[in-house]
Amino acid sequence: MRTAHLDNRLVLVHDDGAVDVERASRGRFAADPQAVFARWAEFSAWARTSAAREGERVPLVEERLGAPVPRPRQVFAVGLNYGDHIEESGLATPDQPAVFTKYPTSLAGPYDAVELPSAMVDWEVELVVVIGARAHRVSAADAWRHVAGLTLGQDLSERRIQLQGPAPQFALGKSFPGFSPTGPVLVTPDEFADPDDLALGCAVDGETMQDSRTGRMVFPVAQQIARLSAICPLLPGDLLFTGTPAGVGGARTPRRFLAPGEELHSWIDGIGVLRNRMVAGPAYPDGPGACPRPFPAFEELPCPCTVSPASPWGCPMSRPPTTTTPISGSPPWAAGASPRPTAANS
Repeated sequence: MRTAHLDNRLVLVHDDGAVDVERASRGRFAADPQAVFARWAEFSAWARTSAAREGERVPLVEERLGAPVPRPRQVFAVGLNYGDHIEESGLATPDQPAVFTKYPTSLAGPYDAVELPSAMVDWEVELVVVIGARAHRVSAADAWRHVAGLTLGQDLSERRIQLQGPAPQFALGKSFPGFSPTGPVLVTPDEFADPDDLALGCAVDGETMQDSRTGRMVFPVAQQIARLSAICPLLPGDLLFTGTPAGVGGARTPRRFLAPGEELHSWIDGIGVLRNRMVAGPAYPDGPGACPRPFPAFEELPCPCTVSPASPWGCPMSRPPTTTTPISGSPPWAAGASPRPTAANS
């Protein structure tokens, strides 16, 4: 089964078009794409009926698609979950998922334009899991039973804000408006030969930047759900960004970030593609990303940039180095002169 968010209405997607769920079900299910997750098992059963299969078709116009899950209550994300990305980041493989959050106001549709707040915005293509049944203290063996479906996402990241300060600001640096485009559809796990091994990648203006498979995750989907749900309940309609493979711009030599006018093209086999055009935000290019050397490894070098006095973030390279005292359980990069990874991009 495939669902989508078309003109702010929930639709079932078929090869020859879409079926409006509210109309085909005669009001049994609401038009709101978010509301269906509270009744996902009931909805899934109805979707197999003739009314759902044979309902009146409406055109599935790409430009009118929104995020398949427009208003999740919780958005989780996992960093450092592919070995090659861990290697390019210069970090050790974590013993447990490195979890952070993305705020729901960062969600965008599969073909929406994205405003760049700075010249330091990076790409991260990811498989996104949608929760269909409340999951609390579930085992990895039972985890997939709590999944409504899979979709495609980009975990766009403003690297300077993400990495600045004595404690990295992952949630803020990854939650500008538009920084979580998802879609184009939600696909139930039974549609895949192996939902744990899907090809994914992304390209900028036709140049491939990431190309991998989800089967290379350090912590597969079921383990992520089990470990997260051991601490907090996962709710119907929640999103889980499952990590990105190697190829992010901040780990390249020279570093490469998104620029206005470029199109970010992302894909996962069996789900579809995102096409997001980058546009200059109000502060671009004099905003927080004006400095071309944002990473802590370069803090001892003279800063070549000038940052607008109006910038609320300032320039991290103008600050003296910080020292920290590692505590038990700190990540590998906590020891030493810098409290942040020397090349963290997650």
